[in-house]
Amino acid sequence: MRHDHLITSKQLSRADIETVLDRAAEIDDDPSAVADRHAESLLGLLFFEPSTRTKMSFETAMKRLGGDVVDMGSVESSSVKKGETLADTVRVIEGYADALVLRHPKEGAATMASEFVDVPLLNAGDGAGQHPTQTLLDLYTIRENAGLDDLTIGIMGDLKYGRTVHSLAYALTNFDARQHFISPESLQLPREVVYDLHQEGDGARIREHDSLEEVLPSLDVLYVTRIQRERFPDEDEYQKVAGQYQIDSETLEAASDDLTIMHPLPRVDEIAPEIDDTDYAAYFEQAHNGVPVRMALLDLLLSAAGGETDE
Repeated sequence: MRHDHLITSKQLSRADIETVLDRAAEIDDDPSAVADRHAESLLGLLFFEPSTRTKMSFETAMKRLGGDVVDMGSVESSSVKKGETLADTVRVIEGYADALVLRHPKEGAATMASEFVDVPLLNAGDGAGQHPTQTLLDLYTIRENAGLDDLTIGIMGDLKYGRTVHSLAYALTNFDARQHFISPESLQLPREVVYDLHQEGDGARIREHDSLEEVLPSLDVLYVTRIQRERFPDEDEYQKVAGQYQIDSETLEAASDDLTIMHPLPRVDEIAPEIDDTDYAAYFEQAHNGVPVRMALLDLLLSAAGGETDE
């Protein structure tokens, strides 16, 4: 990897992505090969928003590399509650750790924080902005199930506030992928993201829809997201769109037998539990993939920061 920090998927070239995914595949096949590779390393966790999968998979990844973590803990129990700025917080914890993982409710927080530290900083989600490490595990899952070239993918749900969607959409412009975005009008992709996607790739490969039915038969992958209640400034606006897009067995009657269904989780009611035991479901596999992918990413970044080279 040629980057000190990972803030946005826009940073990543196809070669960068393939480097991480290839290393993740090696680790997935034989985790013991890197078991003590970073035995003296510490990863600092700074989560200003709730997290289950991202936080636990980063902690698991660091420990499986032989290292350990230091955790800021909840905002309520930290000096943030006393008024400490984000800049001061990251500068303090930089002194305790060899790399930092930051999740924050404000878009742009990771970019700002990265300007104050010299150790690698990884953005684990900044408001409705980006979530690039989720994108890497999403791409790994897509590659394992459907391949990343000659791909037709539908991305459905909360596209306005969905940081996983924004990151994934940008990253897919590195590949031969046709992207169909399915959402209510009020939750469409931000116009600046649509503009960027047209600039990055072939505009004919990007389409917006308000209905899944018209594109479902053509999809190789359907990436479903929840409607993010916590991002809405108004509860009434949330209620207008809640539950509009739901997947069950009847929905999938028109789908290809080879369709892969993904979801960054947590889900609410977007995917019926009856789908979980079908060949369509890849979302629990997707969550599992967070460990080898984040192991690969930490290995690459920490090795580069420490001046290590592969033999």
